[in-house]
Amino acid sequence: MEISAELVKKIREETGSGVMDVRRALLEAKGNEAKAKEILQTSGEAAVAKRSKRETGQGVIETYVHAGGKVGSMVYLACETDFVAKTEEFKNLAKELAMQVAAMNPTSVEELIEQDYIRDTSKSVKQLLTEVIAKTGENVQIKKIARFSLGE
Repeated sequence: MEISAELVKKIREETGSGVMDVRRALLEAKGNEAKAKEILQTSGEAAVAKRSKRETGQGVIETYVHAGGKVGSMVYLACETDFVAKTEEFKNLAKELAMQVAAMNPTSVEELIEQDYIRDTSKSVKQLLTEVIAKTGENVQIKKIARFSLGE
């Protein structure tokens, strides 16, 4: 079966999976794009479960203040190494999570993880986290969240 480079690139950009993982999933799915994405999601969840026991001693604390300064949030996002904590994927995830907390006001990390992602409601925050774990190859955990609003 012939798998086009364009299709591999498209799915890779959408899922954040590696080239060989996307190719393997497309071969397994016999070229079916939707099925390949399901396979990648399942394998990504398995990778998350495998990595979840690794210690996360590094990371960042990211803040977000909504325009007007009336709502702000803070997220403590942890990973295994300082190297990953400095990557664009990791820093962007922290920023997006802080914005999510400000917008959706989750009361716990567990509630945050189950929410639909505000920028793309076709995926959850958990899927967003899984994508970064797959890209970085490290355990990434949301340790703490806080939201502040004037008048509360």
